[in-house]
This record gives sequence, C-alpha cells and structure tokens, in this order.
Amino acid sequence: MGFTTLSLKGRALRLLSQREHSRSELAAKLAPHAESPEELAALLDMLVEQDWLSDQRAAQSLVHRRGPRLGAARLVRELRNRGVADELVREATAPLLTTEVQRAREVWQRKFGQVPLDMKERSRQVRFLMARGFTMHAIQKAIGGDTDGDTNDEDPGAT
Repeated sequence: MGFTTLSLKGRALRLLSQREHSRSELAAKLAPHAESPEELAALLDMLVEQDWLSDQRAAQSLVHRRGPRLGAARLVRELRNRGVADELVREATAPLLTTEVQRAREVWQRKFGQVPLDMKERSRQVRFLMARGFTMHAIQKAIGGDTDGDTNDEDPGAT
C-alpha cells in the first residue's frame, strides 16, 4: 500500500496549512486520532507556543473571508461556535458594525437589485438578509435604498 498514517502533529499542520483554526476547532478535529487527551493537549499547547495556532488569527481570518457576505451577528455566532473567547469575538467583529449597512446593501444588491414591489417580496428579502446575520436597522436601510447614515448608529446590543 505504501500509505503511512499521519502523526497527530502532521494532521494538525496539514489542517493549519489549509486555513486558520481555533484551538477548540482543531482539538475537535484531532481528538479521534489522539491516543490520549493529554497527548492532544500537549500538542495544542506546543502549537500555540510556536505561534502556529492562534484563536485571534482564526477569528480575524473568518471575519476577513466571510465578513463581506455576512452580518456581524452571524459572524459572532460562527466564532462562538468555533470556541473563540468572547473578548476575541468582540475585537474581531467590532469594525464590522461601522460597515453593516453598506455590506447589507451590497449583499442585497447582488441578490435582488430592486426594491420589493409587494409585502411578500419584501418579506423574502428581509428573511434572506436576516439569515445572513444583518440587523433590522441595516436591512431596512439596504432594502429601502436609504443612503443617509451609512455609518451605523446601531444598537450596542446588536451583536
């Protein structure tokens, strides 16, 4: 056969070479291949020490990749689901709040491009943007075509 099984460290490095992972996310992916929880914890500690694994970089990477298409609320959920600490989540998503209306408008424009003509269509467009994590404030501005106030005066509890 000629195939050798990858070491735990080899698996970790292969995953990290594809994209940034949070510690929690990488641990979940490697757990089935670890001989013991202690071995896994030691490997993760070593990866953090050598700066190959960083929750902060994982958060920033996700926001950079998915931020143009998603609202801050959705990104907050995704980061928390990946085990990123609340402080790092807030730090990574804070800049998005200032562009929430603009990003919602761009997503809406690409998908729909015209103001809804009836309530059924409006509801469909609102649901679409809500599913992507945009706030109602941003959605109303995006769908309504309101160009005033593109800098957000969001609710502080929007995320």
